[in-house]
Amino acid sequence: MIQGTRDAVRIVLDVLESEDSDRLDRVVAGRVHDISRSYAQQLMKSGDVLVNGDTVKPAHRVRPGDKVEIHLPPVAEPEDLPPDYLPIPIIYEDDDLMVFDKPPGIVTHPAPGHERGTLVNALRAIRPDLRFNNERLGVVHRLDKDTSGLIVVAKHEESRLWLLHQWQERQVVKRYIALVQDPIEENRGTIDAPISRDPNNRKRMAVVREGRPAVSHFDVIQRFADSTLVDIHIETGRTHQIRVHMAFIGHPVVGDSTYGRKRFSVEVPRQFLHAAYLKFELPGNRGPLELETPIPNDLQTVLDALQAV
Repeated sequence: MIQGTRDAVRIVLDVLESEDSDRLDRVVAGRVHDISRSYAQQLMKSGDVLVNGDTVKPAHRVRPGDKVEIHLPPVAEPEDLPPDYLPIPIIYEDDDLMVFDKPPGIVTHPAPGHERGTLVNALRAIRPDLRFNNERLGVVHRLDKDTSGLIVVAKHEESRLWLLHQWQERQVVKRYIALVQDPIEENRGTIDAPISRDPNNRKRMAVVREGRPAVSHFDVIQRFADSTLVDIHIETGRTHQIRVHMAFIGHPVVGDSTYGRKRFSVEVPRQFLHAAYLKFELPGNRGPLELETPIPNDLQTVLDALQAV
């Protein structure tokens, strides 16, 4: 349950069976969008996280049925965030939200090394009236820099909380189109493998036994001599989930410089991954919204080249 205004947010979580004996800071960071583990620890030390009404330490081990109450204090709005005018198409907009068709090469929000030219900088330019108590200006989820496709932005705090709840409770239908290395024999499959930071390389993610649950389903669209075009539906939204999962089963995403292979039969401009479809409930119980965006030209060129081989 999420409640809030434009000044403060209160979140209540019921601990799941799968989280039995997990550390409290890990549970909070895993269940609440935009809260890192270090920030969760800060909230606990300041008394803004309660378990069954009591303050506890970050290392506290939770039990199924525990009620975790999180109070997010107001944060100063980043008025100094510079605006950048970027060619990012808006394919849907109403009073509550916008949906962008993000081109590749654009980072979702500012981070070290990417302080300018992000989707959030573009929001500051095209919608300077947006007011939020965090630096992401209503961005509900994220896409990797070189992943194209649909991304949702709330226009006010009430809408953001409504949408976040659906993402956190796995109520959103999210489908991606990917080209992966080598032919896949099965017509469809499911990858249920937990993901966490790679213990041998903190800049990468990996399938790790103690990682956060992650589930991906795939359906084969077309097979080529050295690759397979797949439709991937993800239940969860872990960092690099599709890229990690497909590499884990031996079919990394074509063009993926982190988890894939360098050589391929045709030239590939970037990782072949496109967020093609979203379905979620509009704020205010206005019914479902379904959106789909076609494969962009740079990736279609790759498919055309494979067809010609």
